[in-house]
Amino acid sequence: MITILNSSFLYQPIKPIKPLKYFTNNKPLSCKAESANPNNNKPNRKPRKYNSSRRSVIKKSFSQEQVSFTGPISNDPVVGIIGGGMSGLICALHLEKRGVRSTVFDTGMHGLGGRLGTRVIDPQHLVFDHAAQFFTVSDSRFGELVNGWLEKGVIREWEGVIGELEAGGSFVPVTSSSPRYIGVNGMRPLADSILSQTQMVNVVRPCWISKLGAFNGMWHLSENGKPCGQFDAIVIAHNGKCANRLLSTSGLPLIAKQMKRLELSSVWALLVAFEDPLPIPDNVAMNPFEGAFVKGVDALSWMANNTKKLFPSQTGGPHCWTFFSTAAYGKRNKVPQESVPNVTAEKVTAGMLEGAEIALGLPAGSLPKPIYTRVQLWGAALPTNTPGIPCIFDPQGRAGICGDWLLGSSLEASALSGIDLANHIADYLQSGGTRPDEFAIGLNNEFQPLNGYDIGQFPGLESVEQVTDAQECAPAQILMSIFEVTWGFALNFPSLNQDLFEATSALEMKKVQARKFFLLLQANEFPNSKLTVLLKALDVGVLDS
Repeated sequence: MITILNSSFLYQPIKPIKPLKYFTNNKPLSCKAESANPNNNKPNRKPRKYNSSRRSVIKKSFSQEQVSFTGPISNDPVVGIIGGGMSGLICALHLEKRGVRSTVFDTGMHGLGGRLGTRVIDPQHLVFDHAAQFFTVSDSRFGELVNGWLEKGVIREWEGVIGELEAGGSFVPVTSSSPRYIGVNGMRPLADSILSQTQMVNVVRPCWISKLGAFNGMWHLSENGKPCGQFDAIVIAHNGKCANRLLSTSGLPLIAKQMKRLELSSVWALLVAFEDPLPIPDNVAMNPFEGAFVKGVDALSWMANNTKKLFPSQTGGPHCWTFFSTAAYGKRNKVPQESVPNVTAEKVTAGMLEGAEIALGLPAGSLPKPIYTRVQLWGAALPTNTPGIPCIFDPQGRAGICGDWLLGSSLEASALSGIDLANHIADYLQSGGTRPDEFAIGLNNEFQPLNGYDIGQFPGLESVEQVTDAQECAPAQILMSIFEVTWGFALNFPSLNQDLFEATSALEMKKVQARKFFLLLQANEFPNSKLTVLLKALDVGVLDS
């Protein structure tokens, strides 16, 4: 049973010792009382440093001071977990399995889950999965969790058709060596169920932890000056600019350094409800799909019919669709996600709906008028690089990181990271913290580029041609899209026609060929809006490297 507490309720504030001058030496500070010196008229004032009482020694490292806990660990330790997405929830679940108590702090107003997000609009009962769309399984440890969720009835196998939709309406189903899973009635109920039977986990939401402070051998967390409790160890289970800001003055420079190396894409999510079904062309209707990875459309990378996916027996409207932009489109139209200007929201909505028409091969303006729209920017949507390790842990600072980005960009990666960090912290706590060098992990690992679909990785799916890199698209893919939409124009330019054939004859062409083809197209200045959109995609870096 989860205990949900308001963030202002937890614990009474501990008044810190007022800091005076910092020492100029590097000797550990001591709180031991000293007798007055009768031969010295000056008072015996030994300045104390905040964050240093009871052997919490601070050492200079990089641009901020490194917290180093050397005192004993409590017999009944408690871990503070900042972030209630899949990784943070699974970490808390597995800490309990190891007998360790924890408190999960999350900013969610309506519930936990992070990317396990479902939006329900009443009274029409419009239901949208507006973050994670589905997931697959390739690891047995994650498989055990999934089997448990299946038994509880919070997830089911998604048997609907998904595939790849080329600009113009060409659809090819995608096969998978692993079943695809979705939440029953959406992804959010899955998040709510993960901790439903725990006894050693507290949940505090909505709560935005704004400061970490090490004092008296413990981590003290606060929200805008309000104390939120003290913990023997902490877990950072979120990322992006908020996590970087939190870590910048935390006394954890090694962890902060690794977090700052993470690169994240930005993706727009557009939720649209139509009273009537979309006018699907005949060539697409032959393979009716519930979800599609979109290729060759600048503004769109994914579209899914939530109504068919979540409620397959429903026959009438309304029909709820989720559209995701490409990472490149998200980057070019990025604004502060907390306050999206109306003009940007309208522009993105129009651009993504136009992208849906292009993807389906429909005439401009042929989509029915929506009865509901909502656009949202995921400013820190998915990782584009990874250190390829399950977790990060700084034993000196008794702090760790978990998240999908450490292993990939899938829900499975999130869960595995949470499992591994929970076991690592439990082992460290059982050791008494006396052998810190044995427990350091991931503090210096190099990052590598991460490929996958623009909406994440799905182990077991055959095609992974979409990439999450917002700065570089596959030249062959872009050229093929240009070739398709300009074919009619090419027939009117005999000299260009031969070059089109040569340029598209091999999909493994070099970038220098892409540059030549681009300049050739540019020279003819085709008056085609679709071509213009595609040519703009080439300006994001593919021809400059």
